[in-house]
Amino acid sequence: MATIIRKEERDFQPNSGKIDRFRLFTDISRATKGIRPQYLNFDLRRLDPYQYNAPYHFHRYAEELFLILSGSATLRTSAGLETVYEGDLLFFEAGESGAHQLYNPSETPCTYLDMRSSIGQDVCEYPDSDKIILIPGGETFRRSEQHPYFDGETETDRIWERLKR
Repeated sequence: MATIIRKEERDFQPNSGKIDRFRLFTDISRATKGIRPQYLNFDLRRLDPYQYNAPYHFHRYAEELFLILSGSATLRTSAGLETVYEGDLLFFEAGESGAHQLYNPSETPCTYLDMRSSIGQDVCEYPDSDKIILIPGGETFRRSEQHPYFDGETETDRIWERLKR
């Protein structure tokens, strides 16, 4: 069955948990109409003036594709900064080479379609802040605090003895 969401039905709501300078709005009409994609993940986003869409990041197990529908924004990648305009497609491959961030330096909102692949889980890395986030749970860690695999595993015999009692 086809579901149509008319332009006048769009209902942009602020994404929860965002802070100043990172206020992003997502159209919730998809959910309102009961659209729950199984394989095709997408959202219609609005980036208001002087806001970032997210911290600079990349996904280990997801690709993303943005289609700029209106307005313009500045795109940050590992290659630097570049202005993107209405009609531009932006593809971000999985891995460090796909790192990206949008900023809207204009007085006009930038609206874009955000499509992404998903295998049900992902690891999202934030190079500026040294964070790693496990998705979908949202657990956040510092990348620089890596530990050897067997770190903390020296008490196994004691644990087993306690369990036998």
